[in-house]
Amino acid sequence: MTNSHASNAGRWLLNRRDFLRFAGTRLSGAALVSLLAFTVFSTPARAEFRAGIAVRVVTPDPLLPVSGGIGPSKPATRKEGDLTVRALVLSDDATKIVIVSADFLGFPSVLGNKARAQVKGIPPENILIGATHTHSGPDCYGFPDGKGGTAADLKYLDSVCSRMAEAINEAATNLRPASLKIATGEAKGKIAYNYYAERLYDPRCHVIQALGPDGKPFATLVNYAVHPEVLGSSVGICSPDLVGPLYARLAEQGAGTGIFMNSAQGGMVTADNRTPGGKDARTWAECERIGRLLADEALRVVTNAPEQKSPVLHCESRTISFPVDSPQLRAVMAASPLGFGTKDTTRVSTQLNLLNIGNAQILTIPGEALPNIGFYLKRNMRGEHNLLFGLTNDAFGYILTRVDWGSFKVYDYVSRTSLGEKTGEIFIEEALRLIAESPAPEKLKP
Repeated sequence: MTNSHASNAGRWLLNRRDFLRFAGTRLSGAALVSLLAFTVFSTPARAEFRAGIAVRVVTPDPLLPVSGGIGPSKPATRKEGDLTVRALVLSDDATKIVIVSADFLGFPSVLGNKARAQVKGIPPENILIGATHTHSGPDCYGFPDGKGGTAADLKYLDSVCSRMAEAINEAATNLRPASLKIATGEAKGKIAYNYYAERLYDPRCHVIQALGPDGKPFATLVNYAVHPEVLGSSVGICSPDLVGPLYARLAEQGAGTGIFMNSAQGGMVTADNRTPGGKDARTWAECERIGRLLADEALRVVTNAPEQKSPVLHCESRTISFPVDSPQLRAVMAASPLGFGTKDTTRVSTQLNLLNIGNAQILTIPGEALPNIGFYLKRNMRGEHNLLFGLTNDAFGYILTRVDWGSFKVYDYVSRTSLGEKTGEIFIEEALRLIAESPAPEKLKP
């Protein structure tokens, strides 16, 4: 109980005592017993659960080059769909949580903290900022262009931070009474596969849907592991990739405003845009096919989920750090115009979050964890639904365990673009400690 709450409670009790002292001389024994029972056992009504969501378009005008990873960005000649930032705010009587999704390859904390600083009334550690991981958006890191410069546009990135804060503030201002439906199920159909080993990926789709008092959904969060790289940066199109059609389909089906959070999609869980001829279909039509299918599967999964009228929220956060052993990532940190907040390029720190939302538990991942790490973490989480928000609060490349790092030839790229071989073990250890030291989410009554 905070000091202000304790003070208010003290004044309430004092007034009750004074009243009872006065009333005791004038009430019968039975009436006094009834009044005492009311006084002792009645408690203030619990504040209702509320939610809000808001969106801002952040498509650059004129278009900027698009980034698919470390290395030079590619010129964009047109756009398909709009890049957006989306903020979902959840609130109960004790906690307020913000979940943000941004249509970029990654969104480092040096930018996320600029957005957090413009938000009032919500602890910055309760604001989770994730990237959808589209490979068709502007560079948010300042990757070297091979000519001594970078394609990162600092003015544009500042505007993205401001619009992100606007979306958070709008969603928080327009909170409305809500209930939740939470569900987990396998997404079926030709959506994703593992490029390195076709079936080594997590097909589970997790859905959190906010319903208004009328029982109609106004926000739908979809959590699924996939690289939204149907188009890729090489085709020169600025786009949210399959995530844009996902949002459009959710709205079309009456599911409200969509928000997508990626999961453990590293090494190398990607969109299944393979054609019978063996080539990849790098078209907007294929983005629409996959995005719409994922939306339909998410809605199928959540349809029969029980409604949670007063879900309890809890948010834990802590700072964790990793050594940077990769010469490539050290070079990016040293040369980037973003200024990563440290002169020491041998270590990085980030925010790790664990959320309880009703009967679900959510863990953030500051990068692209391989699917085996994702499966292991979900097994050790404590919710009836266990979600992983990948590329959230930071995106430090791929996260591998020591035995995977530098092993198979197909892992050469993900090993080079990871912080180092210790990253996986450090992350798993910190995550398990946070899970063990935090309260478990509530369970629904059978």
